[in-house]
Amino acid sequence: MINKTLLNWLDYPSSEHFMGNHFNMLLSPSSQIFCQLYLVPLIKVKHTVEEMFLTLHTVMKEEIPILLNASFHDNHQLTCVIFPIRNRSALEDALINARKMTEDAYLEKELALLELERKQQDLLQANLINTKIMRETERDLQIAKKIQETALTKDITNDNIEILSYYRASKALSGDIFGFYQVTPQKYAIILLDVMGHGISSALITMSLQSMFQKLISREAAPESVLQELDQYLHDLFQNNQDAWHYCTAIYLNIDISTQTIEYINGGHPPAILQEENGAQHELGATNPPLGTFENILFKSRTLHYERGTRILLYTDGVSEAFELNTLNHLLNESISSPLAQTKEIIQSALENKETIYSNYNNDDQCFILVKL
Repeated sequence: MINKTLLNWLDYPSSEHFMGNHFNMLLSPSSQIFCQLYLVPLIKVKHTVEEMFLTLHTVMKEEIPILLNASFHDNHQLTCVIFPIRNRSALEDALINARKMTEDAYLEKELALLELERKQQDLLQANLINTKIMRETERDLQIAKKIQETALTKDITNDNIEILSYYRASKALSGDIFGFYQVTPQKYAIILLDVMGHGISSALITMSLQSMFQKLISREAAPESVLQELDQYLHDLFQNNQDAWHYCTAIYLNIDISTQTIEYINGGHPPAILQEENGAQHELGATNPPLGTFENILFKSRTLHYERGTRILLYTDGVSEAFELNTLNHLLNESISSPLAQTKEIIQSALENKETIYSNYNNDDQCFILVKL
């Protein structure tokens, strides 16, 4: 249900355009991701959300900044109350810009005073030292990047399953990590994680998480146990240092080819796309909040059956945010009859070609996994 006031804000003549569609169609792409990561988990855990900042799209794709309050009722209905904040956002932007200008001016003054006080010889010596440090740091980062990439699992191709991957760090080191393994002759495990942020701190966390999930999966641990252990590890890691706190989104698939079932858990991660052989698509959406966010979360898996010829696309937000809404679904549909390797090339080409319409976001780590059963 949607009231007349909101329809007027969005310039729609009636609510018929929205009936039967998902709430996401009201939101901008970034707000859709934000809802997936925060609104859904908070509603599930606390049954209420207060003053969440989002952006709506009018019929002409104009943006309306809003605050959203929501509550979940016993009859399984979700009520949302929306407040437009155009003037408030403009005022906050003006205050932020004014503050930044003041800080920049103050910094320029301090830098100018420092430059006057320094001796030319000190500057030359500092430059020499700085150049040496930069070269050593760049060398160390390249070694670390090589180690990180070496730790990634290799593609799997056999008569029962095909798994291909793509991985690109936005900087020298990445906050994305994945692994896929043949646990038994009949079972395969796939995990994809995205630690908040980029660079060295995120990369160190991903490597420690990778070491943990490798051991857990090799012991044939249940999906619930794997994510429970990783979640507890993040809580323990930052228990006494909240300033360094990081969270992590994750999706874990346990595929049994003998029973043709998929058991999965999605911890605040972008939903995987499952495509049947006839082209029908389904999303493996969030079942839990991101790892490291809430204490004592009970992770629960979901199980579904699949038919031979089913394909699955798992990806991080660096991939989905590089495209327009539903672009990944369209790319999968367009290549449904193509070999999986060709589908990978199509998505990879769209990500890497800066001249295409898809290349409007290139500042995040990008990783995706394609599976054919």
